[in-house]
This record gives sequence, structure tokens and C-alpha cells, in this order.
Amino acid sequence: MLAEIITIGDEILIGQIVDTNSAWMGEQLNLAGIKVHQITSVSDNAEHIIKALDEAKSRVDLILITGGLGPTKDDITKHTLVKYFNTSLRFDEDVFQHVKNLFARFGREVTDINKKQAEVPETCTVIHNANGTAPGMWFEQDEKVFISMPGVPYEMKRMMLSEILPRLKQKFSLPAIVHRTILTQGVGESFLSEMIADWENSLAEKNIKLAYLPSPGMVRLRLSSSGKDEPILRKNIDEKITELEKIIPQYIYGYEKDKLEEIAGKLLKEKKQTLALAESCSGGLIAHLITSVPGSSAYFMGGVVSYSNESKTNQLGVKKETLEKHGAVSEETVTEMALGAKDKFNTNWAVATSGIAGPDGGSDEKPVGTVWIAIAGPNGIKTKKFQLGGNRERNIAVTAITALNMLRKELLKA
Repeated sequence: MLAEIITIGDEILIGQIVDTNSAWMGEQLNLAGIKVHQITSVSDNAEHIIKALDEAKSRVDLILITGGLGPTKDDITKHTLVKYFNTSLRFDEDVFQHVKNLFARFGREVTDINKKQAEVPETCTVIHNANGTAPGMWFEQDEKVFISMPGVPYEMKRMMLSEILPRLKQKFSLPAIVHRTILTQGVGESFLSEMIADWENSLAEKNIKLAYLPSPGMVRLRLSSSGKDEPILRKNIDEKITELEKIIPQYIYGYEKDKLEEIAGKLLKEKKQTLALAESCSGGLIAHLITSVPGSSAYFMGGVVSYSNESKTNQLGVKKETLEKHGAVSEETVTEMALGAKDKFNTNWAVATSGIAGPDGGSDEKPVGTVWIAIAGPNGIKTKKFQLGGNRERNIAVTAITALNMLRKELLKA
């Protein structure tokens, strides 16, 4: 079954808000066995909306519409749908009672403009909006299903999960779709594809598709398969993952939505060990990631963002001679930074980063993107140099992800 998502609103087209609804809906629909064929964004213009609906109807079986259902004059979706389906509005007492109940919770009276939320197209099936005043609307025409929902994310999500997806599953015979995601770090997409080429070619025998999903510092490998027998689909994918684990064990760090900061934190917690940070080029990003994990205070003792040479010396004990002889971006400096943080916070482990994030500051000897990372632990120190590239934001992100993965590997060795 094919679906199209249509988002309505000038605010999306001018970049005032980011369309996160479509990404979330696409994921949920795919899990339900519905393939999203296209995502379309249109302005708050009736002719534009009608044209988008006609085009979507020619392509897909299911059209999901978000946005434009508010009570103000710029929200025109409902009236456009009335025109499109050649119907009229009726007053729905159940919707009105719901609106009154919502207003009553805040001690407010329903205004005339909000009362209009209870006006719905005569030919639609009303979909309850538990989190707002604008009801959803379900239309059927020429064996196609059109569903209109509010654009407010928490209203739309509740409606999708509790009302729309259950109805779609009941109405249509949908196939099972299984996805598994393998998370890799430390190897680029092109090199990875060469390493696993034979394995990738074997996937077709089991009706499995592979997608490469690269992002700064990591590549996700998504395996997908569809059919009638979900247990068989899962078994086939699990067998292929087991094969892959033997081919690239050094690069796989997790699955699905695992996060390196959570994995490293779990290992520290299990070992009852502690961590400190000494960050220069990563600018505190590693600390942010570590502390985004609930309960991280059990193992994270603190850190220093030693951006200047003076702070490296004063806060971490890096020798002036080391900085003068080798520079801030060097194995010697990052080693002393890690040992200094470990000593300062009296921890079992410390991670240090120093590099040239860019866009300037590089040299022939140390070009932009040169980064040193050090991991100090109970059994010594591990250092490694990286040459990341010229993009500052990417360099910072990759440094943080790479440092966390180095820490994970050292924790596993220990």
C-alpha cells in the first residue's frame, strides 16, 4: 500500500519551522506496512492544496494531510476539503462538547471562533483529537483514503497512534515489515561498502534490502524485509546480522537507537568506575553527551574545556615546555591533558581532545581537521591521531563520537 504525506503551511515553506511531522509519520507508517511514496509541502492556498490532492490521488492509495486546521482565517484546510469533496459543513455536538471540556479545564469560556472547530464536513468521518480542539477528518473517494490531521505534533502523534493507525490496520490487509539497524563508527561509507560487498550481494537471496545512512562520525546500516510471515523475516535478518558481526566486528558498536554515550556510561556503571574529561577542540560536546544520560552523575565526575594554552597549563598541568616544543595539537599535549584530568578529578578514566576544528588555524604540518584523542585508564594511555577535514561543525561532532567510541573499546578491553 502506497501513501503520500502532504504538509500544509507557509511557515514550512519559508523555513520558519522544520517539518518533523513527516519524518515521524513516515517511520510509523512504514512499521505498519505502508510505504510512503512521496512527501509534499504546499502553501496555504486552496488551489495549491487541491492540485496536490489530485496529484497524490493519481499516485497512491492513502493521502495523509497535516496542518491548516486551526480556528483562524489563515487555516484554510477544512474549507478547502469541503470544496474538494463537494460537500458542506455540519455542526458536530460531540466535537463541541470536547472543545467545551478542554476550555473548562482552564476556566475559560468557548469563544465563537473556537466554536467553529465543531463544524466538520458532512461526508467525513470525524477523528477524535484527545489533545486539541481541531478534530481529524477521514474521507473516502474512488477507493482512496484521505485523512486530515492537525499540524501540532503532539496532537497529530496522539491521533495517529490511538485512532488512525488502528483503523488503517483494520481496514486494509497490510504486510509485515521488519527493519534492523546496525551502528558502525570509525569507517567511511565507501570503505565500508567495499568491505561488505559480498555480504551485501547475498542479501537478495533472503529478500533483504540494505540502506547506508551516513552521518558525522558514523554509518548506520538498515536492513529491511517485507512479507507475510514476520517471524521468518526477523530470523532471516538476524542470521545476516550474525554474519556481518564476523566481517566487521571492529566497527560495530550498537544496534537500532543505541547511543555511544549510553553504552560507555553503562560500562562505567557496571565496572563501578569513574570518568573525567579534558576537552579542547570538542568544546564541551562530550560532556554534554555524557550528561544527557540520566544517572550519569554516578560515574561522571567533571571536566575542563581547556581551549587556551593557559587553561591547559593552569587547569590540567600541561607543561609549558610541552606546548612550546610540540604545540597544543600533539600527542604529547593530549596525553598530559588526559592524565591531568584523571588526576584533577581522581577518576579511573579520562578522555582528552585537542585539534584544529577550522575553518582556519591550520598549517602544512597540521592542516585543519587534525585531531588528537587520548584515553587514560587504569592500565595506561591510548592515543590516536585523526585527519577529519575542513568543516568545523562536522569536525567537532566527529571528534566527540570518535572519542566516546575509543572509550567504549578501552572499557571493553579492561
